[in-house]
Amino acid sequence: MSQSAKHPTGRPVPTSADVARLAGVSRATVSYVLNNTAAVRISEPTRRRVREAAEELGYVPHAGARSLRAGHSRMVLLPTAHVPIGPLYSRFFNDLQWALRRLDYTVVQYGSVGLDADEAARAWAELRPVAVVSLGQVELTEAGVELLKRSGAKAVITVGPQQVPGTHGLVMDQSRVGRVAGEHLVERGCRAIGVVIPEEPGLEMFSGPRLEGVRSAAEEAGATVVPLPLAYEEEAANALAGRWRELGLDGVFGYNDEYAMLLMRALQDAGIAIPEETAVVGSDDLLLGRLLRPRLSTVRIDMVVGRELAELVDRAVREPEAAPERQELLASEVVHRESS
Repeated sequence: MSQSAKHPTGRPVPTSADVARLAGVSRATVSYVLNNTAAVRISEPTRRRVREAAEELGYVPHAGARSLRAGHSRMVLLPTAHVPIGPLYSRFFNDLQWALRRLDYTVVQYGSVGLDADEAARAWAELRPVAVVSLGQVELTEAGVELLKRSGAKAVITVGPQQVPGTHGLVMDQSRVGRVAGEHLVERGCRAIGVVIPEEPGLEMFSGPRLEGVRSAAEEAGATVVPLPLAYEEEAANALAGRWRELGLDGVFGYNDEYAMLLMRALQDAGIAIPEETAVVGSDDLLLGRLLRPRLSTVRIDMVVGRELAELVDRAVREPEAAPERQELLASEVVHRESS
C-alpha cells in the first residue's frame, strides 16, 4: 500500500487511492465519478459515497493529469469585460459560468485590458483552453481564431455585433434595441428625440448601434434625433436637465434603464413633467425601473440564457469539425409604462 505524498506543511496529500479505500470502491470508479464520466453507469448511492469520501479527505482531482488523459483541457477561457456592461449582462455571464461548471468545465476569467486582437489571442492561447467565449471586448480576427485552434482550442465562440469567420457566433443586434425604442417614442407623438450616449469608455459597441436604430425609426416619421453625451454622474445629469428646455426635446431614449433613471430623476428635479413634457424610455427591464414613479417604460431584451450558451460550448467541444453556428440574439420589445 503506497503512502500519500507529503505536502510542504507536513500533511499527506490525499490521492484517488485514499478516496477509493475510504469509499470502498475502485480507483477507476473514483475517476469516473469525480470526472463526471457519462459513458459509465454508476449508481447514485455510489456517486454520493465517493463525493463524501473526497470531501472528507480534501481530495481534488489534478487538472493537468485529467487533461493528459482526455487529450485536452476542460478550461473555458472567458475574457473579462473591462467596461460597465450592466446588470442584465452580468446576470447572463454569471448564469453561463454556473452552467459550464455543471458540465464539468473550469471557467477562467482573463483580463485583456490594453491588448489588441492578436496580442489577446496569443495570451489566451498560452493557457491552452479547450474553448474561448469572447464577449466582444476584444475583436478577434481570423488569424487570432486560427492561432487559438492550432493551440488546442476546439471551439471559439464570439458574442457581439458580428460573427468572426471560423467561430460560432451569437450576434447581438444592438440597433434593434434602439429602433424599437425610437418607434415607441414616435408612436407616442415625439418629434424631437434625445438619445443618451454614455461617456464611459468601451460602451461605444452598444451605444453607437442603438443611436443608429433610433435614427432609422425617427427619420421614417420625420422626427429629429439629438445625441446626448452623458457621464453616469448626478452632476452631469443635473447639468443636462438644466438646459433641457433649450434643447426642445419631447422624448428621450436613455441607452439603458440605469442611465434613463439617472436622467429622469434629474429632469423631475428640474421641474420637467414626465411624460407630459418629455417621454422617457430605457432598456433592460430592470426591477428598479418598475418601482419608480412614474414607472419606467423600457425595452425588454430577450437574451439567450447562460445554459443555452454553455450547451453550445459543450457541443462545439465534442464536435469540433461541425460547421460554425450563428444565432441572432436580442429580440427586443417595448414594455410601455407610465414614463412614456
